[in-house]
Amino acid sequence: MENAMASARRIPDRLICYLGLIITPSPAFSQSDEDLAKQLSNPVAALISVPFQFNYDGSVGPNRDGYKYLLNFQPVIPFRLNDDWNLISRTIVPVVSQNNIAPGSGSHTGLGDIVQSLFFSPSTPTANGLIWGVGPALLLPTDTDPLLGAEKWGAGPTPVLLWQANGWTYGALANHIWSFAGDGNRSGVSATFLQPFLNYTTKDAWTFGLNTESTYDWEHHQWSTPINATVSKLLKLGQQPISIGGGVRYWAASPDSGPHG
Repeated sequence: MENAMASARRIPDRLICYLGLIITPSPAFSQSDEDLAKQLSNPVAALISVPFQFNYDGSVGPNRDGYKYLLNFQPVIPFRLNDDWNLISRTIVPVVSQNNIAPGSGSHTGLGDIVQSLFFSPSTPTANGLIWGVGPALLLPTDTDPLLGAEKWGAGPTPVLLWQANGWTYGALANHIWSFAGDGNRSGVSATFLQPFLNYTTKDAWTFGLNTESTYDWEHHQWSTPINATVSKLLKLGQQPISIGGGVRYWAASPDSGPHG
């Protein structure tokens, strides 16, 4: 464990890495790399993608001696309901490995809680270019260790709205989840998630992004506010498009058990 901790501390304190597989329509309906990269900035694009997001955070816990690895598997699958509406399924499956997030907590590795979102979204933007979607978000108690999840069932609304013009994508995604069942010995869940984002995509399919992934815990009255700066590039492996990127994170606010600085 000492070797693992030493290796972790040689990594920059805040690290985000992305790898995304994009499944495109048939060649007759193929799009430019720039257009595909822009669609990846749109959470409700009618495009199948299979992102993997690796996160590393150091200085975790009240003693600042913990660290956390998080791999999010985030498949996005659109369903065409009719000529006017799509249903977009977005799933976040977290795989977590953490150490010393609380004094004496030790190491824990396993699956966290899955968050499943469904967005009903118009197939075309509005007259002023607004792209939007709304639907339910579900919290599923799939954690394999009590310290890796809330052990609660939860649900709530999730909206997203954005605009795209001249290479820019800007907007926000949000949800609020309340718990309604689960382990009665654990605290209830009442949490608001806010993700404003600003991305710019170049003609050669580079995308530069800035966002926050803020969560307010209404049960404990605490903010968790990471600010992320990212860069990604859409590439082709044969005919298969993939997106690869990375970034850095600064924690503007965090509870005692979370990352700092």
